Formats: sequence, structure tokens, C-alpha cells
Amino acid sequence: MPNTVSWYDRLRVEWVVWSLDQRLYDLPSRTRIAHRREVRANLLTAAAEVGVGEALRRVGSARELAAQYRDAEFGEGPRHSWLAAALFALTTPLVLNFFLSEAANAYEQALTATGTHADGNYTWGGVTWLQSPLTFSLHQGQATHVGGAYTPLTYVLLVGGAIACGRLWRALPRRRSPRPTPSANGLAG
Repeated sequence: MPNTVSWYDRLRVEWVVWSLDQRLYDLPSRTRIAHRREVRANLLTAAAEVGVGEALRRVGSARELAAQYRDAEFGEGPRHSWLAAALFALTTPLVLNFFLSEAANAYEQALTATGTHADGNYTWGGVTWLQSPLTFSLHQGQATHVGGAYTPLTYVLLVGGAIACGRLWRALPRRRSPRPTPSANGLAG
């Protein structure tokens, strides 16, 4: 006997589909959309046959189902993570800017700490390899500075760190080894 699928039942199904979709962002978008549509159609069909509660119990948790889809797509084992790469690429400059500005502020305080009104320009080499030199200008006890930009090595480390944190080399298409060709008489050799 077919069950009626109410709007509340559809919401429960959509919650599971949405939850699954959130865990499948590593998959290509076409594949993710196809899985989402397939699961939605299967759940609605099963909900009409056995009820939404039983259909959701049979499908299991969205986390396990997403893991199965990812394993089927990429194989088992560690995978690339765009989220980890983006997190590294976005937070590292914030942390680096904090520490480099604190170092520059410390040098500025050292110049102005004597209490004398020394005028002139002073150059500090910055944090070696990460920052260009800074020039501090003192005039009547007030200090301003220019410089301190990232060096090219800093950008290389930022990109390299994002690739390493996200294991992005795993996102590259894999080469398949060529199949051995049989000889003319059917024997290898």
C-alpha cells in the first residue's frame, strides 16, 4: 500500500540530501548534482513505498553515504582538500602580517624610547628572507615608516604551503600505465 509523502516528509528527505551534498564538495559538480538527484529520487520513491522513516533508516547516515561516494570516485586513502588549502592561504597572511607588524613596531619603539627627539632616517632590514627593508623617518619624536613588503620567497612559501596543506597534487588527473601489448604469436617476449 503506497504511503502519502507529506511536505514534512519532503523536508526530512531534503535535509538528508542537503547534508549529503555538503559532504560531497570534493567531487566534481556534475557528479555531485547527479548523486544528489539520485538520492532524492530514491528516497522519495522509498518513502512512498515503505514510509519516510524506514527509507531514511535504510539509507543510513549522510556521512557514511558521502564517504562511500568519495571512495568510489577517488579510491580509498588520503585525498586533496580545497578547504585546507584555502584555510592556509587565507589565514597565513593574517598571522604573518601580525608578527611582521609587531617586529616593525618593536623597532620603532626602540628608536623612540630614549625620549630624545632624534631626527633622521633609519633603515631596518626587516625579517630576513620574508620582508623587504623598512625605512623609519623620525621627526620631533614622531616616527613613520615605509617598506616591509613581502619578498618573492614569501609568496612562494605561501603557495607551496597551500599546496602541501591541501595535498592538491592528489587533485591532478592520474596517468594510467600503458597496457602491455601481446606479441604477434600471442606469447609475451
